[in-house]
Parts: sequence; C-alpha cells; structure tokens
Amino acid sequence: MRWFILAMIFIVTVFNYVDRATLSIAAPSMRHELGFDALTMGIAFSAFGWTYTGMQIPGGLILDRFGARIVLGLSLIAWSVLTFLQGYVHLFASAFAALFALRFLMGAAESPAFPCNSRLTVMWFPSTERGLATSIFQLAQYFALAVFTPVMTYTVSRWGWHYVFFTTGAIGVLIGLWWLKSVREPQSDHRVNAAELDYIAAGGGLPTMGDSPRPFRWREVRAIAANRMMIGIYIGQFCLTSITWFFLTWFPTYLVEAKGMSILKVGIAAAIPAVAGCVGGLVGGLWSDWMLKRGFSLTAARKTPIIGGLVLSSTIVAANYVHSSVIVILVMSLAFFAKGVGNLGWCIVGDVSPKHAMGISGGIFNLCGNLASIVTPLAIGWMIKRTGSFEVALTYVAALSLLGAFSYLFVVGRLERIEGGESDETALGDVPAAALKPRHGS
Repeated sequence: MRWFILAMIFIVTVFNYVDRATLSIAAPSMRHELGFDALTMGIAFSAFGWTYTGMQIPGGLILDRFGARIVLGLSLIAWSVLTFLQGYVHLFASAFAALFALRFLMGAAESPAFPCNSRLTVMWFPSTERGLATSIFQLAQYFALAVFTPVMTYTVSRWGWHYVFFTTGAIGVLIGLWWLKSVREPQSDHRVNAAELDYIAAGGGLPTMGDSPRPFRWREVRAIAANRMMIGIYIGQFCLTSITWFFLTWFPTYLVEAKGMSILKVGIAAAIPAVAGCVGGLVGGLWSDWMLKRGFSLTAARKTPIIGGLVLSSTIVAANYVHSSVIVILVMSLAFFAKGVGNLGWCIVGDVSPKHAMGISGGIFNLCGNLASIVTPLAIGWMIKRTGSFEVALTYVAALSLLGAFSYLFVVGRLERIEGGESDETALGDVPAAALKPRHGS
C-alpha cells in the first residue's frame, strides 16, 4: 500500500507543478497580448510566492491538526479552481491586477502541499526507502515540465494561452476528488496489513504519528527555527529552490527572447532539462539509500548527493559563453540533472524534525526555501530590465548553487533527529529552547 500512496503523491505533485508552470508557458503570448514588460511579468510570477511562502507556518499548523489526506485534497481542488479562473483575466478592467490576485490566492492554496508529502512519506516508509520515496515525489516537478511543457505549448499555439489554464485547472479538480476518495494514513487504511505496518515501524517509519496530536506552542517554532542544523538546511533549500524557480518562470522566455526559438520549439527544448532532472532525482534518492544500506552515516548518505548536486548545478553559468542552442540545452540539462540529484531536502526534514511537529517543521523549511519563489522571479526580471540580457541572471543562479553547497558543508553539521527531551511523551513546548537540540546517537 505504501507504493500506491506514493503513486498518488506523485500524481498530485505533478499537477502541483503543472499549475505553477502554466503562467511561464503562457507568458510570452500574454506579454504580447496584454502589454506586460519584463518587470511587470516578474511581479506576476512572484505573486504566487508571497502567499505560498507566508502561509507555510499556518499551513503546517493546519496539517498537524487535520492530517495530510483532508488538507492536501482540499488544497488541490482550491488551487485548481484558481488556475482555471486565470484563463479569464483578460476580461477584467485590469488584467494584471486580476492575474496577480489569482496567483496570490493560488500560492496560499498550495502552501500545505509539500509538508503533506513529507508527512505521508515519513508515516508510510522506513528510513532506508525514504530517500527514494522522497526523490520520486520530488521528481514530479521535472516530470511535470518534461511531459506537460510540450502539451501546454501546443495548447497555446493551437487554441491560445487561455486554454492552458482551463485544461490544467479542470483536470486538477478531478484529481483532488480522486485523492479524497482513495488516500488514507496508515492506521486508518483498512487495505494495509499488519506485516507492512510492522515493517515500516521497524525500519524507522512513523505509521502511528497521526494518532496523538499535540498542542501547538510558539516556543516550538522558535526553537526549531533557531537550531543551527536547521538554519543551514534552510539556506541550502533556498539556494536549491532558486534553480527550480528560474526554470518554472523565466526559462521559456529565455529560450524565446535570448535564443530566438518559436513557442513550439520551446515546448520540446524546455522538456529536455526536465527529463534530465527526473533522472537526477532518481539518482540522488537511490544513491542516498544505497549509502545508508552500506553502513554510511545518515549525515554522509544525505549530504553527499546534495552537496555534489549543488556544486554541479553551478555549471548553468556556462550558457553565457556558448551560442549554439543545442549546447545551451545540454548545459541547462546538466544543471537541472544536478539539481535533481541534490533535491533531498524534504528527506532530511523527515529524518531530523521532531516527531510530533512534522507539519510545522516542514512548514518552516518550505517557507525558507520558497522565499526563492518571490526573490528569483523579481530579481531576474529586474536584471533583465537593467541589462537587457539574461547573463547576469544565470550568474546569479550559479552563485546561489555554490552558496547552498557551502551551507551544507560548513553550517549544517551532523544530521540527527531533534527531540524535546529524553521521553517522547514530553511536549516539546514544555522544555526550554536550549534543550531543543539533536540527541547524539539517535
């Protein structure tokens, strides 16, 4: 059953990213029809990030209170409806205001998605399978771009940009209803047998995590957020997510405006790095789990793929020094492959978060990482407007990759689960923040 649950998480996450990417696919046509300049488009891209980031902690609280099944199912339906409505922004007196408002609300609706994914994988998978499980739902972002970018660009060329929003929104609502009907947490799923539950628990999974929710304390948030290990992880995730948001927002426009490709060619060209990202995601997860099974420490098994992937991602800057479109796509593919290898942040959150505060811990992590969803579109839009080219933007993305590797090397330190005390029955809020530290030997 755990693999069925993972398949459902993968499908939902695919449409999470398809809905995010709709605007980047529609952007070249929308800019022409609605008269948006680069900075205006950058602001529209960033609207999603403001609420997606700001709602991470409230979303984590809601998740810990109501559980992943209900929260993610209702979120999916809500963000899909908001996606559908974006096809009508041209009918408003201010198309930009309508677009900004819908993307703003969409960010709030999507905010619990990845904490839900992380919580479910911790509940359904033992530690030695969690790297692969996390990589599979993480590679959904690459799969979404690889498979649906050509579909969406064809839709734009054939019927117009409005229909990208109509089709993806409608499909998302149907998937949300399917999710609510078919997904359960381990202890409430009659389809899972005792042997599988015992296997998950014996391997370090937490199949009963949802059985005894604890009261929330703000001291808990402060203590988790102030932990040095977590701060290093947050910095690394911001840097990694910046790469993702370049590809989710400005990459199609880069291919059209900097490389002179038609929108149909962009559909194929933009899919190639996404395929490479899929492969990289699988490589990173399998590599990490293989290291654990061979006796490497949790720290080595998780951090090695992340650091290697971030360093290799910095090769994106080489696109500034080549003119062949084929070589540019190869460079972008290598960078996205490497980003996929290093995309194990959610796995680490499952490994080190307090057991009774998985939702809020994931919310803080995703908040910090997705500050990039605000900063990256705006920063790149400003750089393009100021310089008239993408060269500074690609250098910026490469520099952040190296900063992320530095953070994992020198700030994060040893990976260990944060505990609130010697007993799991102790509420984390009942101990001082100074006691909230990794326990050696855990």
